[in-house]
Order: sequence, then structure tokens, then C-alpha cells
Amino acid sequence: MRLKWATGVAFATGVFADTLSFLPLQLSATPRDRVKSQLASYPDVLLYGDTYAALRVLQDSYYEAWVGTWPSAIDWTAAVIGTHVTGALQSLSEGLELIRAKTEASEYWNKENTISRYFTQLVGFYFGQDAFSLRNQAFDDMLWVVLGWLDTIRFIKSHDTSHSFSISRAPGPIKSAPGAPRNESWHGSLWSPAFAHRARIFWELSETGWDTKLCGGGMNWNPRLLPYKNAITNELFIAASINMYLHFPGDTNMAPFKINFDPESPAPPGITEWPPHDPKYLKAATDGYKWLTSSNMTNDAGLYTDGFHISGYPNAGNNNTKCDQRDEMVYTYNQGVLLTGQLGLFRVTGDLSYLSDGHALIQAVIRATGYDLEADRPFEKLSRRRLPRWYGLGRAGILEDACDAKGTCSQDGQTFKGIWMHHFTAFCAPLEPLPSNIPAAASSTATSSFSFQHIKTSHAAACQRYVGWLYHNAMAARGTRDSEGKFGMWWTVGLFNLTAMSLPISPDAVPHTPNATDYRNDGVPNNAVWMPQTSVPLPPVKDATDDQHHMTERERRAANAKRGADEAARRDPNTRGRGRTVETQGGGLAVLRALWEVSKQELV
Repeated sequence: MRLKWATGVAFATGVFADTLSFLPLQLSATPRDRVKSQLASYPDVLLYGDTYAALRVLQDSYYEAWVGTWPSAIDWTAAVIGTHVTGALQSLSEGLELIRAKTEASEYWNKENTISRYFTQLVGFYFGQDAFSLRNQAFDDMLWVVLGWLDTIRFIKSHDTSHSFSISRAPGPIKSAPGAPRNESWHGSLWSPAFAHRARIFWELSETGWDTKLCGGGMNWNPRLLPYKNAITNELFIAASINMYLHFPGDTNMAPFKINFDPESPAPPGITEWPPHDPKYLKAATDGYKWLTSSNMTNDAGLYTDGFHISGYPNAGNNNTKCDQRDEMVYTYNQGVLLTGQLGLFRVTGDLSYLSDGHALIQAVIRATGYDLEADRPFEKLSRRRLPRWYGLGRAGILEDACDAKGTCSQDGQTFKGIWMHHFTAFCAPLEPLPSNIPAAASSTATSSFSFQHIKTSHAAACQRYVGWLYHNAMAARGTRDSEGKFGMWWTVGLFNLTAMSLPISPDAVPHTPNATDYRNDGVPNNAVWMPQTSVPLPPVKDATDDQHHMTERERRAANAKRGADEAARRDPNTRGRGRTVETQGGGLAVLRALWEVSKQELV
């Protein structure tokens, strides 16, 4: 027996247009029989199992319990991998109940053992994470930490709801037995205060990056470089701040400020605890969003470029404080993290523009991969004899970063597409009303024109229209797996027969964009635009110049030459550069999870 896939639901033209009246793109109501038949040929249990298999390979191949981390990752990519594991646990926890209810596979999955196994690895990561090093890195590095542990807290709360022990549900003899357990939460709840404390500490550290003297506001990226206000740091600050408002449970741990462990010693002046739902988090998120959306950070395709420098800033006597030197580089993750912020801001404020902006951004990304949402297929026919056209963030309807085709992705670059998929999944989750214990913003407008149920249905309908594109990407990503189940970086080649790959791959496979610096893959240029020019040696910028982040050209040639000696490897483009890594595995897990989560929803 299979689940009823919501992707096959046909919408009446009038109803569909009405439900999407507040969204930026009106799509036809044509039933997507092609996608429906594809999903029907790919049973629900297999898709669920594929997602679990990707998680298993991720952890079994890359995680080391004795150090509590993924040793081949670097600090910030490890934080992202932890977020992928948390998301997968959420999907496993919720999805298994669906599988058990609709199939005969209920005995195949040992749910609690599986959940606890991987959750204990997250607990190990709490201790394995190099928090001290991260405290001294760039502001975006700090904010990945905040988002990761807040997601874990949300998972704990969700899993506890269905797995806590209540004496009221116990059989009669147990209720009256002396010494019987009363009401006990799931064991993972023990760790929520520790995770919350780390999230708070890192949010407060990152908050110092907000600056109003330059550019009228915005988060600075890295305190060791010249001022650079980039998309990712500001998107992370928005997403982390609204998630702190929504999900931070409070904190009474005064470390590292309380250096005297005498319980009778006074607390720091004015600080006794950090409450949940503090309005300062909401203000930070709304201020950040207002600045970002008015900063002229998007290009003509509706995509976020990387960021702004201030022209002439290093020059003596220069009085310019405006962000007027835009770097045109476009990365996938710069289009993703904001989606989590937009969803959270809508839930608190009820302002439909946040949802509308989010869908507009998703649709811009899909167009930039060369995919026609109206027709639900790539813009062009695929050919095995030529590399498909580059559309700005991909080709042949598959999400790509510019480094994929060239095989030059750093650890940073190898992490980006998985980040996009993770935040897309968060945005397209079923809308839930704001809990009564969380104060809504005074300017809430959700009920002024539409009922919440109408908005929820419209949002779900819009997200369902992306499933054909998701399926296209997930199947391509599956095509990059090797014999060990490890995903490759360049998903596009998964559309082809890798054992007979003959596509022309050259350094100019992606057209050059003027005024674009691929510093995430090639390293930060040592010039007067990026680096302070001083005779005093500066400490290394770990976020940007550490050798872990990118390979030198000499190292890249050596690695490619070594792999090229193997004929089988030579035919597999995903062995170039850094090859298959913990970061590429995280991306594979994220795209399969996105397909599972969005396609299983039924409109209500």
C-alpha cells in the first residue's frame, strides 16, 4: 500500500487562482500526471528509506563518536551537518507514523532505537563542537551555531510530545503501583537547556556585527577584513533572530559571566535570566529584514548577489559610508537561508508580504536553474552531446553553484545546495498558527483579508507546485551516488549515464559574471577591496583563507591527475576536486528530505 501523494491532486482553475491571489506567480491548474506517475513508480517507503539511507551513510562514513564530530568537516560546515541530522531526525520521527499507518512495513523500522542512536551523536557533537574557536570567527560562522541548536531544541520538543510518558495512559495496575513512574519527558529533553545556552551565547556574540554607522545598518561579515555587508550574514541574522523569538526556551545559565561558583554569590548586575520570546529578537529580525530588502542586494533575475563593499573606504580622508560597490557573485545558499526568516516573520506578524517574498525568491531560483514551472519541465531538451545552457543557478532544471561544472568547489561551496534545500523545506512546512504563549506582533494583519485556513491552503498549494522540480533534482542527485551510497557534488550529471559521460566540461562551463568574486571557493583576494593594507601582520582569517576551505590550483591539479589515472574515476565528474565529502553527503540528504517532506503533504 502506498501513501496518497498530494502532488497528484488536480486543482480547479478558478479555485487555484483564487487561493494564490496573494502570491507573485499565477500557475495553471493543469494536473501534473507526469510527476504523479513518476512518484507512483517510486513507492513512498522507498523514498522514506532513501532519506534514511542517506543519513546512515552520512553518519557511518563521516562521524567519529570518539571526537564527537565529523573530522573532515570544518567548524561552520560541521554546524550545518548537525542541522541536516536534526532535520532528518524530525522527518524520521514524523514520517514513520505515516508509514506505519499506511503500509505493512510497521515492523521494519525500529523507530526509537534509530532516533536515539543519531540523537546521541548530536549530543556528542555538542561537546565535539569547537565552540571556543567559533567564538573568534566571522559572524556568519557564529550564526550557523545558533540555527543548528535551535533546530535541535525544536526537534526535542516535537519528539517529546509523542514519546513522553504519562501515567494517565498507563494500564490500571501500573497507575496504582507503588513507586510507579508518573509523568516523564523524553530523555532527550535533558539537553535542551544546554543547547539553548549555546544558542543564546552565540546570538549575543553575533549581534555585535550589526552596525548603523556604515550603509545605514546591516550585519558586517568579518571583523578582520574591510567592511563587507553580505547577504548570507544578514540572512542568517534574520533567521536566527526570529527563531530565537519563536523557539528559544529561556536560559538561566550565567556562564561564562559567573566566575565564582559560590551559589550564594550575587548575579551580574541586572542579569538573572534570559526569558523566552524576548521582543529584542523580533526587533532584530524585522530591522534586519527591512535593511536587507532595501539594500539593493538583488539582481535583475530576482536573486541575491553576495554583498556590498564601501568604495574608497581604505583611503585617507574618504567620507563615504554607503554600500555602493556590489559584488555580483551569486551562490545558492544566499537564496535559501532567508526563507526560514520569512516564514518565521509571517507567523509572528501575519504580514503576507513575507510569504509572498519567499515564494517569489523560490520561483526566481527555479527559473535560474532552467526549469519552466508552468510546463513543469526544463526549458530545453537534454542532450548527451553538449553541456546544457547555464541559466544563473543551474542548467537542465538542476540546482548548481558556479563551481560545480568546473570541479573547483571548496568545503564552503560543497555545503551550499544542501543549505538551500534545508531552508526550502522549512519554508514549505505546513503552516501552524502561532501558539497562544508567544506574543504576536502588534501589527499582525493575517486576519484582515484572509482567514488563516485560506492562507495555509494557499501556501501549501504553492509549495506543491514545486514538487516536480524537486523530484527532478532529487533523482539527479541520486544518480551521483557511488557504490558506497555517497552523493556527488554536481547533481546535473546524475541525469546522464555516468559510465559513458562525454559532456564537454571546461573551465568556461559557467559564463563569467563581471564584478563577481568567487571568494568562497577561491579564497579572499589579498587586495585593497577586501584586506586592510597594513605593515603589521594580521591574524589569519580562518573563515576565508584557511587551507581547509579551498585547494590551491597546484593541489587541485595534483588531485585531478591522481584521480585521472583511474579510468572509472575519469569518467565520473564527481571525483574531481575534493570529490565526495561529508558536505556533499549532507546536500544529498537535504534534497531527498525536501522531496519527502513536501510531496507527502495533503492540502487541507
